[in-house]
Amino acid sequence: MSVQIPETMRAAVLRSIDKGLEVQTIRTPHPKAGEVLVKVSGCGLCHSDLHVISGAIAFPLPAVLGHEVAGEIVEVGPGNEHNALEVGQRVAGAFLMPCGQCEACSEGRDDLCAPFFDLNRIQGKLYDGTTRLADLDGTPIAMYSMGGLAQYCVIPSTSVTPVPDAIDPVSGAILGCAAMTAYGAVRRGADLRFGETVAVVATGGVGSNIIQISKAFGAKQIIAIDVADDKLQAARALGATDVVNSMTANVHDAVFAATGGRGVDVAFEALGRPQTWASALDALRDGGRMVPIGLGAGVQTAEVEINRTVRRSQSILGNYGARTRQDLPEVVRMAAAGAINYQEIVTRRFSLDDVAEGYDLLRQGHIQGRGVVDMSL
Repeated sequence: MSVQIPETMRAAVLRSIDKGLEVQTIRTPHPKAGEVLVKVSGCGLCHSDLHVISGAIAFPLPAVLGHEVAGEIVEVGPGNEHNALEVGQRVAGAFLMPCGQCEACSEGRDDLCAPFFDLNRIQGKLYDGTTRLADLDGTPIAMYSMGGLAQYCVIPSTSVTPVPDAIDPVSGAILGCAAMTAYGAVRRGADLRFGETVAVVATGGVGSNIIQISKAFGAKQIIAIDVADDKLQAARALGATDVVNSMTANVHDAVFAATGGRGVDVAFEALGRPQTWASALDALRDGGRMVPIGLGAGVQTAEVEINRTVRRSQSILGNYGARTRQDLPEVVRMAAAGAINYQEIVTRRFSLDDVAEGYDLLRQGHIQGRGVVDMSL
């Protein structure tokens, strides 16, 4: 099976912090060993992209961002003989791309893959030490994960999972970050048990999925905490049993009142700000677990009350993404079975030309759930 692949493609390129994202024509990439080329159908807009766009997190420029994608495999590189990936398959791509060969990967800890952090997250490269992206004159362009804000992207084979035809090809993009990160937080970070109580601080794309996955794992009470009533209303529709607007209510008092004076077993923090850390810790019971998953803007800190944490035996369990090779297939299965209603979470679709507008709305807090770039628009 062969597919006609154009020599050039359109991509949202970040060349300077002052100018922001610009849609330009660059070379179409091609996969090397252990990689596939995906024709992108959808790419989600995530808060962690905003940190790079604003310069709060240092990253090489020029760069193509976008790290949660869905699409179709159009080219398979060498070294893929022992997997079932082939041209024509529809896939979801995970933002956390394990090399599959380092010590952490050999232990199944895809979330701690050293080459991913050292090469991709710091240098914008893949695991041979080069990027797959380039300008028309051959000048290299860095990749943030796979660089999914483009018509085509190269993804390591470790980081794609086939999806059934029933999965929406655009909204399904959020499975590889928003949904997979939420699954990792609930399954790996919290190790949530049936009948436990949960608070979710910040109910955007990731937080919305945490609500659904906590419900699927048997949480008996799920308290959504946010600053916007429309987001809290949406959280109820996804499975939240209680809601707290932290702009108008004291989080500690409201959560403890809702839980009979006990607090929650697990509090998830999904935004990466000192205020949301404080809210999550304020919701915890004695012996509870706080699971932070939101990335801060640069080197950011949050206060923790030492004596309360020690005396009340509370735990803070950082969790980044998930174990891609094990968890992304399970996320896809849950979405196909209806346990993750990913389509309801995607509330806005943007064309590639309007991607900068989409990120501006996200920065202002005006996107409920998740926005996605629809490559067909």
